[in-house]
This record gives sequence, C-alpha cells and structure tokens, in this order.
Amino acid sequence: MDVFSYLLFILMLSVFLGFELINKVPATLHTPLMSGANAISGITVVGAVALAGSGNADLAQWFGAGAVALASINVVGGYMVTDRMLGFFKKREG
Repeated sequence: MDVFSYLLFILMLSVFLGFELINKVPATLHTPLMSGANAISGITVVGAVALAGSGNADLAQWFGAGAVALASINVVGGYMVTDRMLGFFKKREG
C-alpha cells in the first residue's frame, strides 16, 4: 500500500468518524465539545510556530507563518462562538 492510499484511507476514516460522532452529540454538549476543539487548535498554533521558527527553507517559514495566522484566527473565532453559546445559558436580569 503506497503512502497516498494510506493517507487517503486515514482521511476518509476521520471524516466518517467525525460526522458520526458530531451527529450523536446532544445540543447541550456542543459548547464543551467546541471548547475541546479550540484546545486542539491551540496545539496547532504551537506546531505552526515551531515550523515558522525552524531553520528550514524560506518556503517552509512562509507556510509556517501562514499556518500561525490561520490557526490563530480559528482559535479566536472558536472562543468567540463558545462565549456566545455560553451566553445563551445565562439567566437574564429583569
């Protein structure tokens, strides 16, 4: 089995499992699930910073810098959405 077939199999398996798992999560548990996903995105930022700071070729540093920017946007946006979702559970005054 060549590398491409192996990676394609892993991708298809992860897409299927992710779809099945997310559909089975009740609506009240989506906020903690998103919080966990944001933590994983934070790990992505750490990896991207490591790639951007490595002494590799210029192209790898540009890809690393782009990955830092995109992963940071993902983390900030995810926490904003999570905060908004948590706001739905707060009691309103009045």
